[in-house]
Amino acid sequence: MENNKNYTIFGLILGVSLILSFGIGSFTFYKLRSMDFISTTGSAKKEVTSDKVKWTSSITRPVKVSTIKDGYAKMDADLKEVKNFLTSNGITEENIEISPIFMNEVYEQNQGAEKNYNLVQNIEVQSSDVQKISSLAKNTSSLIINKGVLFSTNSLEYYYSKLPETRIELLANAVGDAKARAEQLANAGGKKIGVLKSASSGVVQVTSPNSVEVSDYGMYDTSKIQKEIMVTVKASFEIK
Repeated sequence: MENNKNYTIFGLILGVSLILSFGIGSFTFYKLRSMDFISTTGSAKKEVTSDKVKWTSSITRPVKVSTIKDGYAKMDADLKEVKNFLTSNGITEENIEISPIFMNEVYEQNQGAEKNYNLVQNIEVQSSDVQKISSLAKNTSSLIINKGVLFSTNSLEYYYSKLPETRIELLANAVGDAKARAEQLANAGGKKIGVLKSASSGVVQVTSPNSVEVSDYGMYDTSKIQKEIMVTVKASFEIK
């Protein structure tokens, strides 16, 4: 008796499931037949290699309040060493931007001790020789070891200058993807796709290859040389 009861319940569940599936399919078919347009979203991607790089670095000198003047003189000497290092490695002075020196107080627990500060100066290099700058940023130990300069890399940011042209190319491909999706839906309802009625593009996502990160406001990941550009399009097509 118990087994018969279980079979009965299973049969009821299966029957209801089939009815719901048929109903949903019929409703979709009906909606497609009663509509004069269909809207879908398409996307397109392309992997590119960055052709611009921005290298931000800094030199630092710890000083006491009584040695600030000497500290500024040493910062001048440090900057000359850094500029010599950069120019000797093929970076022109036109591509080097030097910020003014700024001073940060180092707070001590001992309130009676002489105040300490860090003198910091930022150096920015922009170049189209991405590989050379990337390699150079990893090999600055000669400045620190041989010259006694407290030099550090703050960031390496990679950019792709042809993004506007690539976006236009991908938009056309994304519309094609949206059309292919629309055709599949229309075929299911016994219809065919006609002319494109409207289309609107979404935000551009520039990410690392194989990344799943996206943003509603768009994204531009500058951390990697290789990038993946993705655009989306919402398109409406006539149904006939």
